[in-house]
This record gives sequence, C-alpha cells and structure tokens, in this order.
Amino acid sequence: MTFRGWPVEALEFYDGLEADNSKTYWTAHKTTYDEQVRAPMTELLAELEPEFGPAKIFRPYRDVRFSADKSPYKTSCAASFERGGYLQLTASGLAAGAGAYMMDTPRLARFRQSVAADSTGRALEAIIAGLESHGWSVTSYEQLKTIPRGYDKDHPRADLLRHKGLIAWHQFPLQPWLGTAKARTKVEHFLRGCRPLQEWLEANA
Repeated sequence: MTFRGWPVEALEFYDGLEADNSKTYWTAHKTTYDEQVRAPMTELLAELEPEFGPAKIFRPYRDVRFSADKSPYKTSCAASFERGGYLQLTASGLAAGAGAYMMDTPRLARFRQSVAADSTGRALEAIIAGLESHGWSVTSYEQLKTIPRGYDKDHPRADLLRHKGLIAWHQFPLQPWLGTAKARTKVEHFLRGCRPLQEWLEANA
C-alpha cells in the first residue's frame, strides 16, 4: 500500500481516547485505530525503510504495573527506527525526534568527555546551531542542576555537560499536509537534517 497521510479521523481517535481512556472506548474504536492510525504509520515506515532502516511500532498498551496512572492505553502511535529516529502521532499531530534519549553510565561519561574537548565539543555546538536554524529544538529528558563533578563550572559548554541525553525534537504544526503524502517529505527532511547529530553521537558517545 502507498502512504497517503493520516486522515482527520486519526486525530479524532486520539482526542476521544484522551477524554475516555477506557477499554469500552478502545473496543468501540479499534477499527479506526487499525485502519486510520496504525495502517498509515505502517505504510510510511515501509517507504522510509530503505533509507532509515527497519522501524518498530510500539504497543498501544501502557505498562501500568509501577505507575500511579492506571490509564490502559497510550495516547500516541509511536515508532523508532533501527538506525535512529522516532515518530509520534497524537491528537496534536505529528512529531519526530532523533538522537540519544537516555545514556547509560559509560556512554554518558564518553559524551561528557567529548563535549568538554574543544574539537568535538565545538563540532557539536555547530551541529546544534544548524538544527536550531530549522526551528528544531535540541534538548534532553533530564539535566543536572549543576555541572557534573570533575568539570569546570565555568566551562563554555557547561549547559551541554549537564545533559543526560541529547535529542533533536520537532512538533510539526497541524496543517492539511498531514492528510497527504507530503507528510513523508516532512519526516524525511527532519531525519536527514538530524544525521550530523546521529553521526556525532555514534562517534563520540
């Protein structure tokens, strides 16, 4: 099948799920999820696979075992690419990300050393400036309140040293193109633009 975008029913599905996150709602609208949400995502990922590698769609069910929020269903359809990259459809529309969301201890140590070093650190600053020039944000899920131990508190890249991950992120404005094949072009432009960040992280973290 050819990807033709997501119809308005896909966004309406998540609007309804946010208002009524219940098995009753899910069961009544399961066909909409399968045909209007998941099927277009599957088609898009298949078309992107030759360039960005295989991708996996996350399960729609939340793991509530250790969560105070017992809502059973995720209010997004999300997927991640084997070669890096993330897509997410919600009631607000389409979003995409790339980078390292979380780093384990050894990788975080390598990342900080590379940020602190002049050659690699300045290269990362240039990459971030390029991403931000497109209107894309560069951030992390968590940051330290202070510079990590062992680094100068006045380091020129102190803010980057406080990050515990590093991702480029963009929430696309909700526009009619979402319901057309042009959505693929938007995603491709973002993922290609994020390649320098992915490559820096692979080489230095």
